[in-house]
This record gives sequence, C-alpha cells and structure tokens, in this order.
Amino acid sequence: MPIAGKFITFEGGEGAGKSTQLTRLADRLRVSGEAVLSLREPGGTPFGEKMRDVLKHPGSAIRPAAEALLFAACRAQLVADVIAPALAAGQIVLCDRFIDSTVAYQSGGRGLDRALIESANRLACGPVNPDLTVLLDLDPSSGLGRASVRDHGQPDRFEVLGADFHRKVRGLYHKLAKEEPARFFVIDATRPPEAIEEEIWHEITRRFR
Repeated sequence: MPIAGKFITFEGGEGAGKSTQLTRLADRLRVSGEAVLSLREPGGTPFGEKMRDVLKHPGSAIRPAAEALLFAACRAQLVADVIAPALAAGQIVLCDRFIDSTVAYQSGGRGLDRALIESANRLACGPVNPDLTVLLDLDPSSGLGRASVRDHGQPDRFEVLGADFHRKVRGLYHKLAKEEPARFFVIDATRPPEAIEEEIWHEITRRFR
C-alpha cells in the first residue's frame, strides 16, 4: 500500500472514538509494514503536552481568543518539530485532532471569527494539510455520555460545556465536510468499533493503494 508520507487526521466530538480508531488504524498499518507516527492535539511536543494540561483542566479560566491562540501555538510547534519532518522522512502521520477541531470548537462552539482562526492556523501550519480527515460523527448527547464513562465522571473543560455547545461544534464539522468532500470521510460513529475500523481501512486502501 504506497501511502508513505501521508497525513491522516481524526476528528469528531467528545466520545466519538477518535483515539480508538486511530490506534486500530496505526496497528494495521504497522502490520502491513508501514512506518507510522501517532500523535494527539494538543500535545506531541513537551510544550504541547504542558499546554494540553492547561487547556483541558476544568479549573483553567481561559478566554476564547486566548484558547484559540494557544491551540494554534501548540500546533505550530508540533508541525515544525514533528509532523513536517516525519512526512519528509516518508512516515505516515496519524493525528487525533488538528486544524478542524479548532475551527469547529472555537468558531462553531465559542463563536469566534472563523476567518481569524483559519488565518492563525495558516501561520501555524504553513503548507502542511491533512491528506485525509476521518470525521467520526455522533450525536453530542451520546458522545458526552461515553466521555463521562471513559473519564470516570470527571469531565474536562470542554465536556462540561453541555450539549448545546457541542451541537454547534457538530454543525460546523458537518459544514467543513461539505466544503471539502474530497478530504473528509464521514463515518456514523454509533456503529460497533470493529465495523468502523473496517470502513476506515477500506477507505484508506481505496484512496491510497
């Protein structure tokens, strides 16, 4: 499967199963002999991991604009230090969230100007863009319930924002997928994980074989 040097991101709301499906895809790609790098946002660098703790901690009082800029700063570090070099070396890079999360959460959910967010992210990422974005679509009421079980009833800063916020996030994700249908692959995340895994694998082989 000649997909070396490809950048694949996983997007979706809380509890949609992004981390699970990224791990399953990474395992299958490695079994097939590919060099795979798995990342998460925010994170992936020492700076990013420190900011992840701040951004997700429920006690952090962060203004929406500051929040969006912190995500862009973490992304700039990750792209320059990790993603771009890995792609140049021919690795497949899988990332749990990327630019679309910031657009969906900070513009759709927070109500910030989308054009300003996208401008900050162009500065952060330069020419680096996903070759494929897997959007795991799930109703927020179901996703928040899953996340609560996963986190043992200790929600982070975004999970506490409630279903109305997350419905706005989901709506903007849908808009993004309609605007770039060639990049997005939308999956019904209510299905069993095994079925979702097979659907993603089929799409990977269809696009990149």
